[in-house]
Amino acid sequence: MKDHIKLLQLLESDCTLTHDQLAAMTGLSAQEVKAEVKRLEEDGLIRGYRAVVDWDRTDREAVTALIEVKVTPQRGEGFDRVAERIYQYDEVESVYLMSGAFDLTVIISGRSLKEVAHFVGEKLATIEDVTGTATHFILHKYKENHLIFEKREEQQERFVFE
Repeated sequence: MKDHIKLLQLLESDCTLTHDQLAAMTGLSAQEVKAEVKRLEEDGLIRGYRAVVDWDRTDREAVTALIEVKVTPQRGEGFDRVAERIYQYDEVESVYLMSGAFDLTVIISGRSLKEVAHFVGEKLATIEDVTGTATHFILHKYKENHLIFEKREEQQERFVFE
């Protein structure tokens, strides 16, 4: 399949679609879809599958933080070595190279504010070549991965005629 973009978009929006459903949406046969998905997984274009969970609706206590990290880049390696060292920690969910006032964005989760603060102060900030951090705690999630977490009930408009 030359144009696998449509298949990737469908899987990204709902990875629970069956091969038959994907076939109907792409015009391919279920066997072609199965073979293409396998090839995309083997080639590393599909990195994994996951459910998006609204943890705020469970009894699990968790804190998510976005951390801005300033780094001194290394000759010949840029930011890669520091980013690799950071993403090895279990607490780290995501690491992004950024443009602008800071170099890396690190997304982490912990059980409490204290646990996140400990990670930043004891692990992240002490890494050689990390020159500064700024931590932002996520207070409420409205939308993630194109999914809305909390829809407000539609307010009925009231018209008053005099």
